[in-house]
Amino acid sequence: MEATDRVLEAMKAAGEPVAAGKLAEMTGLDRAVVDMAMAALKKTGAIESPVRCKWQPKA
Repeated sequence: MEATDRVLEAMKAAGEPVAAGKLAEMTGLDRAVVDMAMAALKKTGAIESPVRCKWQPKA
């Protein structure tokens, strides 16, 4: 599974907006890898930030 897929699945499983550090813990990925995956997801519009520094999948 690709890092972006793992990050997106972890966001869905959390059920609430989550920070990158928490996603790193949840996925077991390095924080830098999570940051790159989130940047890619932001670029495609797959995630949104309803709360400062926390992200969730776009509805």
